Amino acid sequence: MIFSFDEFELDLARAELRCSGEVCAIEPQVFSLIALLVENRDRLVTREEILDRIWDGRIVSDSALTSRIKSARRALGDDGKTQRFIKTVHGKGLRFIASAQIQQAPASVTVTEPQVSATESNPLVADSRPSIAVLPFRLLGEAGDWHTIADGLPHELIMELSRLRWLFVVARASSFRLRGEDVDLGEVRRLLGVQYCLSGTVEVSRGRLTVTAELAHTAAGDVIWAERYSGEVDDIHSMREQISSNILSQLEVQISLHEASRARLKVTENLDAWSAYHLGLQHIYRFNRQDNEAAAALFTRAVGQDPGFARAHAGLSFVHFQNAFLGQTSDLKAEVARARQCAQQGVDLDPLDPFVNFNMGRTYWLESDLERAYAWLERATSLSPNYAQGIYAKAWTETMSGAAPDAMAHLDLSMRLSPLDPLYYAMLSARGLAHITVGEDEKAADWADRGARSPGAHVLIAVIAAVACQLAGQKGRAQAWVEDVQRRMPGITRADFFRSFPIRDPRQRQRMDTALAELGFSSSS
Repeated sequence: MIFSFDEFELDLARAELRCSGEVCAIEPQVFSLIALLVENRDRLVTREEILDRIWDGRIVSDSALTSRIKSARRALGDDGKTQRFIKTVHGKGLRFIASAQIQQAPASVTVTEPQVSATESNPLVADSRPSIAVLPFRLLGEAGDWHTIADGLPHELIMELSRLRWLFVVARASSFRLRGEDVDLGEVRRLLGVQYCLSGTVEVSRGRLTVTAELAHTAAGDVIWAERYSGEVDDIHSMREQISSNILSQLEVQISLHEASRARLKVTENLDAWSAYHLGLQHIYRFNRQDNEAAAALFTRAVGQDPGFARAHAGLSFVHFQNAFLGQTSDLKAEVARARQCAQQGVDLDPLDPFVNFNMGRTYWLESDLERAYAWLERATSLSPNYAQGIYAKAWTETMSGAAPDAMAHLDLSMRLSPLDPLYYAMLSARGLAHITVGEDEKAADWADRGARSPGAHVLIAVIAAVACQLAGQKGRAQAWVEDVQRRMPGITRADFFRSFPIRDPRQRQRMDTALAELGFSSSS
């Protein structure tokens, strides 16, 4: 549903406020407040109702509410004196007083019903992105004072998922209409026009809270992912945060994997931009020339079909970064420039996409500019606090900058958020490198060895394992990793290693350089 008033559009399905066609950057709670007032523009919205809808009934200070109201007015070019859109009724609440028209009727009325066979899935939303509806969780038994978690947790998930620019998220106002014990996935697809549905249950019994979550594909009716969470009711707030973080990170992985799997079933000539992009991701994480070339072709195809697809440009940046990072180029400077250029194109198209900011940040690794790299990666994780790869990349930067304690904490978080991540091996290896930088060589060897043995680990990960084992006095293990490196990339040098990992601390850099020399790596080619 889209409401229009003056030069503004309030798009509930996309969770966007647009002014003259441009997206306004506002916080999720501010968007929710504006949406609540516009949807109920025919009446006064009380302070208590605002607290219940925006903060799920939690006790918050008057200053917090006042701050959100001011931010909402500021986003609309309004203020407390003029009150052109939002009027304060002192002692009672707020009213939206501008004239608003509905551009698009509710999905339950206007979504057409295409003829979909049992074996064919047609997209129901006019958008190339995957789409999802988060339904209110079903309450089992008598939950007493904890019953609000069944609505509160899905609502928080909707707001956080709406920050992922690659995903089309149906607003709460629509998805929460589908409430019941046995919601049919076909009905969800018909009414809301989505490919994916997240549902769940909440049960409180004998002082314990149990939450289940289930991600399903609405066309096929199959469950893609499911999880069960359980803990003490007394820890409900920390538990709620952990559940929300885990579900968000799992959706990032599981939907992407499922999209790529579906794309592989299509005839190549019929791949759309989104499918080409996701097939490219399947190649990009294999870190070899052949797959990198395949990824480049697929990302290029995606850009050709949809020049405004920011993530496809970022994918091309990933390709060029990888060429430079692994030394798979005869013109390093040109490859770095291409990585930066593609990332910049992505930023120009969608500056709020975490993956785009992630790729821009990593281009500065290649120039040993850790400060600028960190700034972009910090932006990526502020845009999406549960973005595991962004958190991991930020930790790499902290490690190379000499901030090992911060790096270790962030690496632990990234591994908890995404235990099936295609870069999980790098998270393990980065933990090993962080231990090296503080002189904890035994721990470093264990972590680095685990990383190098993990699926997908590229040759530089094996070099880190060799260095860590050498520093820990584990000569046999170190030599085994050297032989692995020489078999996979003969001729790699110490200069190659430090180009990819610009360690800032001169003492630790010297320790690693000495270990590499002892293992037979030459200083330069």
